[in-house]
Amino acid sequence: MIRIWGKIIKNNKIVKDKVVEFTGSGNYQQDLKNSIIELCNKFDIEKPYWLPGNLDEYNKRSKTIFTQDNFMDEFPFDKFVIEELDSDNTK
Repeated sequence: MIRIWGKIIKNNKIVKDKVVEFTGSGNYQQDLKNSIIELCNKFDIEKPYWLPGNLDEYNKRSKTIFTQDNFMDEFPFDKFVIEELDSDNTK
């Protein structure tokens, strides 16, 4: 199981947040991808592009920040942050 906390931040304030749990395929990468897609659907935003810095940050801290650089369309917020709540999963 994977639990991801997603936050939309504007002007240093959380304007939307949601926790999703995914217990699907048993494949960590697929569960993470499905969790992010679910968060984006709930927030009604497009799915962000993972840049090399996002991957490094997530692998080190189980958390990453997406900014306008990660989106093709205009992103009306400052940041989209995802953070894994249960760190006892193996990646």
